[in-house]
Amino acid sequence: MPQLIAPAHWHTVEFISDLHLDPGEPATVQAWHDYLASSTADAIFLLGDIFEVWVGDDALLEPGSFEAQCASTLRAESAKRSLFFMVGNRDFLAGDAFLQATGMTGLADPTVLVWGERRIVLSHGDALCLDDMEYQKFRTISRSAAWQQQLLSQPLAVRRAIGKSARSESEQRKQSAAPYADADTAMSTAWLEQAQAQWLIHGHTHRPAEHALPPDAQGQARTRIVLSDWHIDSHVHRAEVLRVTQQDWQRLPL
Repeated sequence: MPQLIAPAHWHTVEFISDLHLDPGEPATVQAWHDYLASSTADAIFLLGDIFEVWVGDDALLEPGSFEAQCASTLRAESAKRSLFFMVGNRDFLAGDAFLQATGMTGLADPTVLVWGERRIVLSHGDALCLDDMEYQKFRTISRSAAWQQQLLSQPLAVRRAIGKSARSESEQRKQSAAPYADADTAMSTAWLEQAQAQWLIHGHTHRPAEHALPPDAQGQARTRIVLSDWHIDSHVHRAEVLRVTQQDWQRLPL
């Protein structure tokens, strides 16, 4: 796994994911702005699905677009502290132009954060949900360069329409109460074993919790820490930030 070596001056870092930012949910967008303006963390990790949908980096060139406004906010914040970004299943088309426009550093999924003596595996989490076989097939196809090139060759207006349709299908699935797959315990444990890490931090499942995993060969505890999704405008009012030190973590409700 790729590694990110934390600088010695870091004292606290924060993790967020699954904000699903969209102009149709202004309260969530405002909460995001307020959080960035008030955070005192040395670094912030945005672990995917920050946007409800990302239709391509060329959306940044559209004057006054929501994407351009968000990029401007991130650019201003990246001048104050380190920002790291990992794509999710909704914003996996965010590419180099997006990173350049925002000043953020892109991370592979998964990545190992090496912070002093602490090793932490970071992931969006969708790759761990093995029971969702239909999605895993789509994930494999949609991450291919050929598939993305074909989609990005479509006019921006067409891609926005495709994104709107995908959002509608997602809402219908939520309302149907169909069960969502959770992160696979065996694969989560294997990742920690491979990385020689104690913590796995991810989002995607919208099930914020801590899960004890089998200890390592030395009997040291290992934990899967699931980030909160953000929904300020909907009937589910939830938004949390995970603040982490080398020793511990805490959830900060907004």
